[in-house]
Amino acid sequence: MEEKNSQQLEKLTSAEMGKLWATYMGNSMSKWILTYFLRHVNDKDVKHLLEHALRLSEEFLETITRIFEIDTFPIPQGFTEEDVNLDAPRLFEDQFYVHYLKYASKAGMSLYNVAVPLMYRKDVKDFFIHTTYATIELIEEINNILMKKGFILKPPSIPVPEKVKWVEQDFLNGYFGHVRPMHALEVTHLYDNIENNIASKALILAFSQVAQQEKIRELFIRGTNMTQKAVETYMHYLGEASLPSPSFIDHLVTESTVPPFSDKLMLFHKVDMFSMKIRSFGNSAAVNGRHDIGFMYTRSLVNITLFVEDGVKIMINNGWMEQPPEVIDRKKLLSE
Repeated sequence: MEEKNSQQLEKLTSAEMGKLWATYMGNSMSKWILTYFLRHVNDKDVKHLLEHALRLSEEFLETITRIFEIDTFPIPQGFTEEDVNLDAPRLFEDQFYVHYLKYASKAGMSLYNVAVPLMYRKDVKDFFIHTTYATIELIEEINNILMKKGFILKPPSIPVPEKVKWVEQDFLNGYFGHVRPMHALEVTHLYDNIENNIASKALILAFSQVAQQEKIRELFIRGTNMTQKAVETYMHYLGEASLPSPSFIDHLVTESTVPPFSDKLMLFHKVDMFSMKIRSFGNSAAVNGRHDIGFMYTRSLVNITLFVEDGVKIMINNGWMEQPPEVIDRKKLLSE
């Protein structure tokens, strides 16, 4: 007990504050999205998944709240019942929910597993270890449903190498000379980006149907078109190698134009998830060798960065963007 109290009295580090704050904001949003989804679901297996995901979001929020209260850290406002219209008509078919959960869970994992090695205070470290394993279990359940119901193709198969080989001088070629076949890691990240972006496109398409502010609707339409072109490019590379790709899922969005979510929540969601794409493209580029594929990721990275910046400006102009924890402004102190 003495050790526990000592650890709880340790000040939160910048990494612990930042990751807890970001996790709170994301799960505050997810709580209301999942609550709305549960109002419009028929498939029992899919309903079970949504309930599982909602329990995790609520649990994560409760734990972070307790940690913040120990440190007298102000609880973020995040999102409230004012940001959701639970009586809005169905905007998505049941199948979409499974794709969405995979998409959102992978984004959560990218936050949690980066956090673990940066955490030092035991209660915070234990929390992020728990979030990581809990999300892995959820993804396993999601994948089982995706395959059981035939909602998605597995990553494509390639031949087992006959022997160990060493790369040749043309390894980096992408535009000129002999262009080598893609290797397994390049295929992996193309597939992963397709899987993420078909869910992202369907979601932003739906948001563009129901957004109330014209500027936000225009940004969502721009994001829809940008994502469409990006996915077509990724699919082209797999197609050139005679490998299959997951299909678009836009047909899982209904014709409803009644907004189930506030513009604030929808814009935060897409800015947050497009920001996650920046990390995903970094991971993709890191294992890539061919110049043409590398240039493709660079171009996508530029487009997404501009989208996120424009989204953030709209959030700031509307007074919707909460300030993350920040360092002391020494220059301001010295000028006073």
